[in-house]
Amino acid sequence: MACHEIAALRLGLMKILGRDDQAERQHELAELGPAASHPGPIASLCDAGDLEMLRRLYEQAVSLLEERVAATSADDPKLPYLRSLVILTKKVELDLNGQIVSLTRLYSELEQMHDLVHEIFPVSE
Repeated sequence: MACHEIAALRLGLMKILGRDDQAERQHELAELGPAASHPGPIASLCDAGDLEMLRRLYEQAVSLLEERVAATSADDPKLPYLRSLVILTKKVELDLNGQIVSLTRLYSELEQMHDLVHEIFPVSE
């Protein structure tokens, strides 16, 4: 069994962060197997272009996982693993959202600090 949501998120983050580690990339692609090219949020997540797209696609992937768990028979031996995967992916979703909020706040505060510097030291023309 594979943690497709986590592997795809790592690939998406690698792209957004500009990490070019082919060994890591191949490891995550191997974890995904055919899911890396199967149309849907997992494959799209691997190639997310920005943080908002990454967040949205990850949430879709987690929703599909939750649907899969809901449809899994109570006597399926994979059910405990799938349930623990839901817990892991939800925690990662919370962490990802927190990181995006922090980066957004940093972006906003940079402008505020820049304005403050110019209030203290006006630009003379």
